[in-house]
Amino acid sequence: MYTGKMLESMKRVEATRKERLDQEIPLLSPEARQELLEGFHPDFKDDVFRKIKVGPSRGERAPKEFVDAFEAYSAIDPAKFDLSNVEVDVDVLVVGGGGAGAAAALVADEQGASVLLATKLRLGDSNTVMAQGGIQGADKANDSPAIHYLDVMGGGRYFNDPDLVEALVGDAPEVLSWLEKLGVMFDKTAEGTMVTTHGGGTSRKRMHAARDYTGAEIMKTLKDEVLNREIPVAEFAAVYELLTDGKKVTGAILYNMETEQYMVVRAKTVILATGGSGRLHVMGFPTSNHYGATADGLVLGYRAGAPLTYMDTIQYHPTGAAFPEQILGLLVTEKVRSIGGQITNFDGNRFIYELETRDVEAAALIRECLGRKKGITTPSGQPAVWLDSPIIDAKHGEGTIKARVPAMYRQYERFGIDMSKVPILIYPTQHYQNGGLKIDETGETKVKNLFAAGEVAGGIHGRNRLMGNSLLDVVVFGRRAGAAAAERANGMKKSGKLSLKHLDKFHKELKSARVGKGRIAPVLLPEYRRPETVDHRIDALD
Repeated sequence: MYTGKMLESMKRVEATRKERLDQEIPLLSPEARQELLEGFHPDFKDDVFRKIKVGPSRGERAPKEFVDAFEAYSAIDPAKFDLSNVEVDVDVLVVGGGGAGAAAALVADEQGASVLLATKLRLGDSNTVMAQGGIQGADKANDSPAIHYLDVMGGGRYFNDPDLVEALVGDAPEVLSWLEKLGVMFDKTAEGTMVTTHGGGTSRKRMHAARDYTGAEIMKTLKDEVLNREIPVAEFAAVYELLTDGKKVTGAILYNMETEQYMVVRAKTVILATGGSGRLHVMGFPTSNHYGATADGLVLGYRAGAPLTYMDTIQYHPTGAAFPEQILGLLVTEKVRSIGGQITNFDGNRFIYELETRDVEAAALIRECLGRKKGITTPSGQPAVWLDSPIIDAKHGEGTIKARVPAMYRQYERFGIDMSKVPILIYPTQHYQNGGLKIDETGETKVKNLFAAGEVAGGIHGRNRLMGNSLLDVVVFGRRAGAAAAERANGMKKSGKLSLKHLDKFHKELKSARVGKGRIAPVLLPEYRRPETVDHRIDALD
């Protein structure tokens, strides 16, 4: 399994472990962090960006993969599509079946609104269920939302929207209580006190976890609650286009991915909770994102007239799996580092403090591999460094890894790797979309009655998100959007005219910008087949 060079390097890691047990690595100075980011973080590579030529945020820059999605035609022809057959009429249409969508649906339902939750895959298939390390919330005596606020702002390099951050940290204690009442089983001491740990960039231990499958535990609980309340759910029902009356959103066109039929939904309000975009593989990076993360909500909201914010910044999680190849890009939770795992290079030497903010940490790993040439190369050519996981048991006692990060242990055990005995190989992976649709504190976009919650929304985390604030984000703003959308809908007599005029206008912009008709978005699912393996005759029959 391992090459000779990899085994040689592994021995060096083992040889330095004893002297590293009590070694302290200082945090970088602000100047050193900025120099590192500018030199090696992908956000600072100008050649991978271009300016958007159409839409409400034209002139702003974004990675080319995003711009390709924004500068694309709809698969629906506005001149030919029949909107007269309305199959569903609801107060609130929630688009997306992850944590934000489920939380929004639950709160909207509590307020008496009629709700339909439509999701491209199955309810729960999302980045939420893949989140591992924990959820932040200031609920200890030595902590407060004010301190949490400062950590979030600092982690985002002070580019965050202050009002959104205030909402995030202010709702956090209540959100933790709400989740626990619904049935989320957080880690606790024998006395019943919440167990909390540090995350990168945090000044207090406020990370609450359910082992290392926190997102799965939260998603399971929210999903069960949606089903128990019998909130209508349309699975394998992707939203292909939003509907507006020229001033506000009035519904959407769903596409049944099993029957390949369209369905027109009239809605007084719409909540986009479609998640992220890792499956666009910006700059060719592997991704930790689930299969359906293809930026659907961004494209739909943008075409309807909702401006974007911070689309020029992506979070690359520093510890994505680099070996074995079967799990390339999957997350190695930050919790492995927060409980004592150490990052080392080929020679077994540490080169960065493990709990720097994720942007700085990722840049340091890239520098070590591509700049200093002190990384390890896997058989497939993937650069990597070591995450010395056995040092955790050496520090805290045998069995700590299996007890604290059991999902991680099993992830490697499947391939014959015992991470409590040997170090694991890591490299940054595309993990989180820092930018998104611009929202206010209720989750509403600039398009009236169109809300956004979760990863599809931008501005909350500035240019870098701290660990544990994504699970918090999806629940806080899912709940806020659900409440605001239901209140708005309850005060309306009718939703408005169903129209695709906004789409017609956008297509005209594309033509004026000389964008060819060959590019269609949203891309519902990623394409991983090599061109030579695709039988277009079969695709044509489909």
